[in-house]
Amino acid sequence: MSGRQSLNIEVRGGRVHNLKNVDVDVPLGEMVAIAGVSGSGKSSLAMGILYAEGSRRYVEALSTYTRRRMSHATRAAVDSVRHIPAALALRQRPGVPGVRSTFGTSTELLNVLRVMFSRLASHSCPNGHRHVPTIDVAADLPLTCATCSAVFRAPGAESLAFNSDGACPTCSGTGIVRDVDDASLVPDPSKTIAEGAVTPWGMAGLSVMPQVVAEFGVRIDVPYSELSERERQIVLDGPDEKRHITVASKNGKVFSMDFTFRSARRAVREALNNATSEKGLARVNRYITAGTCRNCHGTRLSVAARDPLIEGMNLAEATALSLDRITEWAPTVEATLPPEMRAMARLLADQLTDMGRRLRELGLGYLTLDRAGYTLSTGERQRVQLARAVRNQTTGVLYVLDEPSIGLHPANLDGLIGVIRDLLAEGNSVVLVDHDVQVLREADRIIEIGPGSGVDGGTVVANDTLAEIVNNPDSVIGGFIAGTEPVVVRPRLGTEDVFAHGGIEIETAPLHTVHALRARFPRGRLTAVTGMSGSGKTTLVLESLVPALAAEGRIPAHVTRIEADGISRADVVDATPIGTNIRSTVATYSGVLDVLRREFGGLPAAASRGLGAADFSYNTGSLRCPRCEGTGQIVLDVQFLPDVDIDCPDCAGTRYAPLAQEIRRPGPDGTEYSLPDLLALTVTQAVDALADLPRVRKKLATLVDLGLGYLTLGEDTPALSGGEAQRLKLASELGRDQHSAVFVLDEPSVGLHPRDIRVLLRVLDGLLERGATVIVIEHDLDMIANADYVIDLGPGGGSDGGRIVATGTPEEVAARPESVTGAHLRDYLAHSV
Repeated sequence: MSGRQSLNIEVRGGRVHNLKNVDVDVPLGEMVAIAGVSGSGKSSLAMGILYAEGSRRYVEALSTYTRRRMSHATRAAVDSVRHIPAALALRQRPGVPGVRSTFGTSTELLNVLRVMFSRLASHSCPNGHRHVPTIDVAADLPLTCATCSAVFRAPGAESLAFNSDGACPTCSGTGIVRDVDDASLVPDPSKTIAEGAVTPWGMAGLSVMPQVVAEFGVRIDVPYSELSERERQIVLDGPDEKRHITVASKNGKVFSMDFTFRSARRAVREALNNATSEKGLARVNRYITAGTCRNCHGTRLSVAARDPLIEGMNLAEATALSLDRITEWAPTVEATLPPEMRAMARLLADQLTDMGRRLRELGLGYLTLDRAGYTLSTGERQRVQLARAVRNQTTGVLYVLDEPSIGLHPANLDGLIGVIRDLLAEGNSVVLVDHDVQVLREADRIIEIGPGSGVDGGTVVANDTLAEIVNNPDSVIGGFIAGTEPVVVRPRLGTEDVFAHGGIEIETAPLHTVHALRARFPRGRLTAVTGMSGSGKTTLVLESLVPALAAEGRIPAHVTRIEADGISRADVVDATPIGTNIRSTVATYSGVLDVLRREFGGLPAAASRGLGAADFSYNTGSLRCPRCEGTGQIVLDVQFLPDVDIDCPDCAGTRYAPLAQEIRRPGPDGTEYSLPDLLALTVTQAVDALADLPRVRKKLATLVDLGLGYLTLGEDTPALSGGEAQRLKLASELGRDQHSAVFVLDEPSVGLHPRDIRVLLRVLDGLLERGATVIVIEHDLDMIANADYVIDLGPGGGSDGGRIVATGTPEEVAARPESVTGAHLRDYLAHSV
């Protein structure tokens, strides 16, 4: 009917990344899950089209003045998208908050708590006499001290904020005091200043400081250790005075001018103050020591902000409580107050508990409100975003969620589903990309992209209801949702054989909220360390076991014993991106490009043109495209619209100048390839094209075994998913003896389809066959069910966890009634066929 709102978002001709001219209708007002194996094109549809177009069109409806001050998406590669609402994205990797952010500030729980301490607390007069709680504070009336008759006003909520008036003056509300580490300024006193003894002077703009300090009478041609106390004092803390020196530039020109001296300490402090990026901070942090502020003891609050008391507890002590504890405490305040204050106390307590409810259901109840934001895991930050989205009570918005189950224990998935249902109940639409079968079973509709990865994906395999997809023969995910696919897919050992090769034993003293632990990991086996978020998995493995194995005789103070004879290294294989820019590719990271450059550099066609291996580098070689300088892309400045990245029009994204296409090498089947041609091939295609190069073929075959055959050789590694990055990092380890190695993988299942998890298990079996000990920190039940041994911590998180509640084979842990993980594992193993 004319004028009637469409019930579907209509996508036509979607071509983002590997999507193959996709046409798909996405229902509005429903929970729509997009599934598919890794690299199939799920995120291209969800983030690259639905979110990109929904957010872009909303922003373009704003004024030009407003748009200039906003970051927004470029136009997606799609013919048309109709009936799409304004879109918000909850990304798989939310930005890391700054040093001033805490769990309390990011959730806005601290705002309510500060009002409570402003309005409901007992306050002190200027002479230190305590005044009983009174309704006069809320009425903004002056208070009169009953002891000394001093008239004063109670502090407002803003006066209790560490980001405002309530900040500790010593640390400026960060809880941390940073100072220059003098030992790092001159790490090698045997060097002379002229040889670079004063390392901060190696930073940009300070290279002339050795010449300047010489004008102060400091000798720069003798070892720093031989300088007098006066000379060292000038180097470290000399005055900001100008000196006239002569400087030669790189092109040989000589300049004579005045330069202001920057002592080593001042250089570091200025660099710290001017650092505006993580990279900039990393350069300076090597010269900085950081410690807990001695005045506020890390609470961030001034003495005055810590003065108001509720039931003898101040604001700093309240924020040190977990969310579970603070929401239990808040309702009890009412009974301690005069009758006329109880309605206000009840209102504030209800607001606090209501705000905390969804966070607790999402498994974040163990976090303390003063927990620094940058220490939260990716999954924790994403769940904070999700809870805030519900609290905003929007309507008519499209929420695009990228792997919302990341970091969630199976026990907390019901909370996630509840949040999504709340968003739908408010009149919103939800599209999520996920692999967790428990989440997919709750979807109203599943759009499956595939059937394979890379060039083998990019099509709509199914767009069905749950009932339809489990019966769809084309669906890859259907069997996993229906429970007809086997759960246990690798041979596992019986209880009596798990420790046949011995074990690694560790004992720890209490740390954080984790109790003293004693754990034993079987050698040469796959061990899963499990438990609720905050139960102590990271403390046991990453903060205790790994540093103890790598300590070389100096184990961490809280590790009381470690027995690991024969283990010489512990490798943590994380999911962080590989490389920092598009110059890092699969070919460079795997070492394939180095071999290929030598091969092409040795061809007669190259020699006749005076070219060698170095010329075939797209980073520095003479054959790199001069327009894009080997990046394959150029950035267009469209003024009021966002910058647009496009394939370089000169090289069409190949990174090379036209001459590189003229130098060709025959493959085993006689087909001739240029180096740009080879970089455009998938790993699987390149195995055949380069079969006559044994070293290259072996490297590529390993990538195929890792399930990465769909990646192209020229693919940017920073853009790989976490799971892809982890497997690529393991590539160089599969051909070596690993009897002395422990490999630790932190949630390796993140971003992996159930079928991809089988590939990962085969990869881990390859390490085990070479003698490695493999430990995974996991929530995914597929991974846990296939482990040889499980160490389960809990029973809950934070102060309710921190103990080992069950150990043994997956079946043994599943039989333990005290294990929360075991209860979910028991149900999951029941589906095994």
